[in-house]
Amino acid sequence: MLYQLYEAQRSLMEPFSDFAQAASKLYGPGAVWSQLPMAQRMAAGYDLLYRLGKDYEKPEFNIKSVKVDGEEVVIQEAVELDKPFCELRRFKRFTDEPHILKTLKSQPVVLIVAPLSGHYATLLRDTVRTMLQDHKVYITDWKNARLVPLSEGEFHLDDYINYVQEFIRRLQAEYGNCHVVSVCQPTVPVLAAVSLMASRGEPLPLTMTMMGGPIDARKSPTAVNNLATNKSFEWFENNVIYRVPQGFPGAGRKVYPGFLQHTGFVAMNPDRHASSHYDYFKDLIKGDDASAEAHRKFYDEYNAVLDMDADYYLETIRTVFQDFDLVNGTWDVKSPAGQVERVRPQDIHATALLTVEGELDDISGSGQTQAAHSLCTGIADAKREHYEVKGAGHYGIFSGRRWRDLVYPKVRNFIAASDEPQRRAGAREELPAEDRIKPGQKLKAVATAAARKTPVAAKKAVAVKAAPAVKKPVAATKKPRASAAR
Repeated sequence: MLYQLYEAQRSLMEPFSDFAQAASKLYGPGAVWSQLPMAQRMAAGYDLLYRLGKDYEKPEFNIKSVKVDGEEVVIQEAVELDKPFCELRRFKRFTDEPHILKTLKSQPVVLIVAPLSGHYATLLRDTVRTMLQDHKVYITDWKNARLVPLSEGEFHLDDYINYVQEFIRRLQAEYGNCHVVSVCQPTVPVLAAVSLMASRGEPLPLTMTMMGGPIDARKSPTAVNNLATNKSFEWFENNVIYRVPQGFPGAGRKVYPGFLQHTGFVAMNPDRHASSHYDYFKDLIKGDDASAEAHRKFYDEYNAVLDMDADYYLETIRTVFQDFDLVNGTWDVKSPAGQVERVRPQDIHATALLTVEGELDDISGSGQTQAAHSLCTGIADAKREHYEVKGAGHYGIFSGRRWRDLVYPKVRNFIAASDEPQRRAGAREELPAEDRIKPGQKLKAVATAAARKTPVAAKKAVAVKAAPAVKKPVAATKKPRASAAR
């Protein structure tokens, strides 16, 4: 019933929010009423009212380009794999510069596993943008559970782990190897996923980078940890789980609503948020557009939340924050085939491990992420590292100045130290010496030679059958265009 009441309230507020936005523009600079007394204060007040009442939809990554070796490289998003509850999203990089293309081809492949804990994957926009300078980047873009029809079935913590394994295998099949970076909540299921792959003898990621996650939530417990331990499992089941109301594709699905999650976020630091909104109001009055825009960007992301499937959320509460199954060695996971397997981090040997924590992290306390080292006893000391970021809170370890100046160089160098040459599946090998075009050789002859090797080449030979002879090799008369996506 609470979800229905929330939606009714949101629908009721929507026209008032739209009115506030229009009124703000009427009193704004250059508008009809901008010369009236107190016009600037009126515009600022209506703008604040609009932002407090508006509905925040899923933001876009909106990464159009990055610089690689000082050159601008164009970025295009693409969905590599579409699952019922998640999209594996790739950020393709395009260039026409041959020397930049060579650099892009040789850079490591990184899978960023984004949190499924209330916010969208776009919360890691700065993480993605920074890593694109030196890596091929993929990210898990989790879907809003209220938009997933009931026909797609349930989503459990085991399914999350199986998704991660499938994504890792996908990148390994494409490139031969990959690296995994997990931020906050996914550190636990990522460690479980890699542990299960190790126990089966599968190829593993070259590195795991775990940032600000609750590997052992018993250490330095925060307000988040205390809530999970002070309330019973039944309390969560009876008080925070609701069915998606009619009007959404996922109507009837049991979820932990995003608006409840957002309320919890704000309740952790209400004074800070109230102060931030008041500062925004003052910035509008002063005409400080830069500060006002920074506020908008932050809260456009912070206020955009998604619903989580109830099974996944409740199992995470019990497994990670109440029973501590990972650190106790009692965690069993069901594979897609229905086989139950025990999570054994000690079976990981080949993967290098980097853990990162913020000194002032109030979400995952000190030592919670570092605990991964005590579990992964099979990893040699030379292949493990821990880094504490001085003065950084939870968001500072993956976004902002400290991320870019302190954390990222550490992550980049750690990945580079363990990287291996990629072996792209299906990549064409260099033609044997006898099949290369030689000075004075006719293009038709080359095509005919190639036709004897593959059916595809035979079709190409037919296509060039009538081509006139050339006196010089094609490569010598026309410089190839080095445009590609990497």
